[in-house]
Amino acid sequence: MSESYLGEIRMFAGEYAPIGWAFCDGQLLSISENDTLFNLIGTTYGGDGLMTFALPDLRGRVPIHMEQQPGNSSYVLGQKEGVESVTLNKNQLPAHTHKAMAQSQQGTTDSPEGGYWANSTLTQFGGGTSSGTMNPGALAQSGGGQPHDNMMPFTTVSFIISLYGTYPNPN
Repeated sequence: MSESYLGEIRMFAGEYAPIGWAFCDGQLLSISENDTLFNLIGTTYGGDGLMTFALPDLRGRVPIHMEQQPGNSSYVLGQKEGVESVTLNKNQLPAHTHKAMAQSQQGTTDSPEGGYWANSTLTQFGGGTSSGTMNPGALAQSGGGQPHDNMMPFTTVSFIISLYGTYPNPN
């Protein structure tokens, strides 16, 4: 591979990390064996800071640039956010209607308690307060309350970090 900066992260299409590189999989490294890289990234991604430090863990993650983002969001180096699946609540659903379930036979009661809508010569609607709860089957059920994937389309590659290389000049 071409010359790299120490701590540089690259995408790599191979199934192994080349010599001098390691997968960005959150693994712990010994500070005594990787002191220069530790001086650069410290415990930003984990480790005890005495014997070990962690490499970034980009498995199942999309990297974004740190600092101020459009829309007034601010992210610090090493911060993790987001979820892989979400369950929507009723306020997040678009306005919609449900099919009403009814019987074509003559109704047998004027109380809605446990019933369905039915063919009737009685007044269909009334004012005042509710006098009961209809059968749950009176309205067609919609949704299942299950989480759904919250991921953009993707292609899997490896992220690798340079363990050696030119120390990046901060200027």
